[in-house]
Amino acid sequence: MFGKKGTGSSSGGGFGGSHHATPRQAVEAPAKPEPAAPPAREPEAAPQPRPAAESRPAPKPAQPQPAAAIVSEPIAEKPRARSQKNDTYYDTKMQVFSALIETIDLSQLAKLDADSAREEIRDIVNDIIAIKNFAMSIAEQEELLEDICNDVLGYGPLEPLLARDDIADIMINGAEHAYIEVNGKVKEADIRFRDNQQLLNICQRIVSQVGRRVDESSPICDARLPDGSRVNVIAPPLAIDGAALTIRKFKKDKLTLDQLVNFGSISPEGATVLQIIGRVRCNVVISGGTGSGKTTLLNCLTRYIDPDERIITCEDSAELQLQQPHVVRLETRPPNLEGEGEITMRDLVKNCLRMRPERIIVGEVRGPEVFDLLQAMNTGHDGSMGTIHANTPRECLSRMESMIAMGGFTLPQKTVREIIVGSVDVIVQAARLRDGSRRITHITEVIGMEGDVIITQDLMLYDMEGEDANGRIIGKHRSTGVGRPAMWDRARYFNEEQRLAGALDAMEVTTA
Repeated sequence: MFGKKGTGSSSGGGFGGSHHATPRQAVEAPAKPEPAAPPAREPEAAPQPRPAAESRPAPKPAQPQPAAAIVSEPIAEKPRARSQKNDTYYDTKMQVFSALIETIDLSQLAKLDADSAREEIRDIVNDIIAIKNFAMSIAEQEELLEDICNDVLGYGPLEPLLARDDIADIMINGAEHAYIEVNGKVKEADIRFRDNQQLLNICQRIVSQVGRRVDESSPICDARLPDGSRVNVIAPPLAIDGAALTIRKFKKDKLTLDQLVNFGSISPEGATVLQIIGRVRCNVVISGGTGSGKTTLLNCLTRYIDPDERIITCEDSAELQLQQPHVVRLETRPPNLEGEGEITMRDLVKNCLRMRPERIIVGEVRGPEVFDLLQAMNTGHDGSMGTIHANTPRECLSRMESMIAMGGFTLPQKTVREIIVGSVDVIVQAARLRDGSRRITHITEVIGMEGDVIITQDLMLYDMEGEDANGRIIGKHRSTGVGRPAMWDRARYFNEEQRLAGALDAMEVTTA
């Protein structure tokens, strides 16, 4: 194996320190242990005897690839009891990790592919455990091997959580406190970081993969994981008790409207109406609170866009998962160290108007860019979509007015409302109920103005009727009895009026 070139070479690494690593040296019991300097980024680890090493032929690297491309393989889901990971376990892990960093040459291991690098690390860790004669069961040893591989090649203690598809959110509040959301409920997670420095190192590794940074000079950062999961980091000195990391995970299997029907989020008739809304190029705003499923619903609606349409998406962190072939994805950029070079959402929306889009999709509208989006919606870009944080369709309209005012536009209130009415066709309201379930509570049309007041009409509502013995909310989606919605002419233009009429009639029958 390739060993270190000499005692002067830098070992690098640390818990969550570097995600590159390299072929190992052969590890054998040292005749005369000689004290070694503590490894980089492990100041608290006690000095470990450095094993003697002899060179062995190195395995042939599968295909050299950049260090940044090395990621850990998926981990089998298995519950871990907190009692198995006590202070003794973490102390043993620290000692083994320190010896590993002293033994391997990270610059060489980075040339291997992920599988080969993982095997090299497992081999050397097994040798270290045998030499130091740690008393461990086979299960504990396997768990330790997996944890150390994750520390070197992946995202450390986060890897088991990222591998689970039933987790919606991961919330890390400093090194000692981790929480997850499962089935709409938040509970404590059985993971622990060595210290706040390891947590910050992992945060830096995540954001650096998308060309961003988080440190004392830039302590707030939005980023994403390779699968599109949304990441937010706020680091010290703003976060007093250590870095706060929040990950909004996306499911590996993209949800569809049919699955939302199975979950009870929408009725079958309501799902048909939403399909038609997406198909006939209505301008849609999806409204909802935090964690209500706005982005998931937006992904579902985009599935019904014709594949020959040119779609341009604008997002703070690219997380939409569109299936159409003709998609251009744009992402904002934060300022650099000098405070220059920032590209805002408004810059993206204004620029994409020059890119000949047929549909513009804004991941989240949260500022003055709403004015540019509304202008695009009523100037030939029908079928554009976006999401807004609001609790009801009426509040959604008020927030649009407020965001336009935030942009410094000095327009009369009536003019602003006329722009909104001329731009937005449908508001779809999503909500997260107190039992953790998510429901589509309104499908509302914006139909015009009477005086200075915007007039809306609901096509479908969700009525809560109580709760069952397990605390789950019971309710049903009902029609409001609108037989001819305002989008009827648009549906007829796309030959969808018969299907729309059938869905509205069926909705009335099921709620009668």
